[in-house]
Amino acid sequence: MPRKPNYNFERSERAKQKAAKKAERLKAKAEKSEARKAGATEGQSEGETAGQNEDNQA
Repeated sequence: MPRKPNYNFERSERAKQKAAKKAERLKAKAEKSEARKAGATEGQSEGETAGQNEDNQA
C-alpha cells in the first residue's frame, strides 16, 4: 500500500535543501572573492615596492 503524500513536508524539505545549496554557493563565492582581494593586495604591495626601488635608483 503506498504511503499518503505529505506535500507540505516535502515542499519544506526541498526549500531547506535549496537554501543550504544557496548558502554553500554564497560562502564559496565569498571565499573566492576574499582570496582574489588578498592576492590583489599582495600583488600591489610588491608592485609598489618594486616601483619605489626603481625610482630610488634613478
